[in-house]
Amino acid sequence: MMSFKSLVATLPLLFNQATAIPAGPKAPNNETSPVDLHLNAAAFSLIDSYDASNWLSKFDVQRIADPTHGFVNYVDQGTATSQGLIRTQNNQVYMGVDTSTVLNPSGVGRNSVRIQSKTAYQHALVIADFAHVPGSVCGSWPAFWMVGPNWPNQGEIDILEGVNLNTNNQMTLHTSPGCTPSVGAAGQSGRRIGNADCGAGGGFTGCGVESPSSTSYGTGFNQNGGGVFVALWESGGIRMWQFAARDVPQNIRDGRPDPSSWGTPTANFAGCDFDAKFRNLNLIFDITFCGDWAGATYPSSSCPQQYTCNAYVASQPQAFTESYWLINSVKVYSG
Repeated sequence: MMSFKSLVATLPLLFNQATAIPAGPKAPNNETSPVDLHLNAAAFSLIDSYDASNWLSKFDVQRIADPTHGFVNYVDQGTATSQGLIRTQNNQVYMGVDTSTVLNPSGVGRNSVRIQSKTAYQHALVIADFAHVPGSVCGSWPAFWMVGPNWPNQGEIDILEGVNLNTNNQMTLHTSPGCTPSVGAAGQSGRRIGNADCGAGGGFTGCGVESPSSTSYGTGFNQNGGGVFVALWESGGIRMWQFAARDVPQNIRDGRPDPSSWGTPTANFAGCDFDAKFRNLNLIFDITFCGDWAGATYPSSSCPQQYTCNAYVASQPQAFTESYWLINSVKVYSG
């Protein structure tokens, strides 16, 4: 397993909270043989379904040091299940963090969970149905994303991500240098942020799109009733949509997804050699705290300034009662 901690530490953190692109990599992963889905305009077929019936048999719980220097302690599967940080309830999957322990801000950090799919993919239509995502909470940095093992040469696709009190989701690509997509040229509702080259800064800076909706991330998303995030990764581009629960297209509900019927995507990346830059990607969920993005932007946020980021996370366990995923399913389709 590779570590990029020393490289991350040498890079300047010059982002402001409103338009920040998070530094990668959020994870080195173990290489597995990808499932090549060869997506095209044909009808999509279900390849994998991740839900309460099989969650822990299809994901690895990763007890690793956080590559983004977060104030977090990723625990193993036994600890996560015994502490209730991973559990099933009402046919949904709950994944959260410790909300009761007052910590030493110079210690190992708050207990949390990070998981990676056992299966890697080459092209994918990913549809994630969330009843609840981690709330907009000071010090927090949750993400749902995909990454290849040889970062950044095999790429990273961030589908849902934000920090602190953010309310607008950020969708970001991280690659090796030389991927400069024409973001939004074919139409998108989101706002382009960050660099034109997704490989800028050795891949750490990335290229991104911010959703225009204040209900696309965190507390606003939850108050809006949850919903569905979609990422379509093809040879010709990467597109992402988000739907509130009440607006999920019927063809998604019926298991017959038809992207041509979904209208303008929130993010639309085209014009890069995507097959060269994105290969063998696994799904990952995590919740970290502070670190290279949430910690760097904490001083410019509306969070309590009598604390450092680590001190706030350490001393306020009750603040993180909303820092959890409640997942109906994640489905991966071929075409």
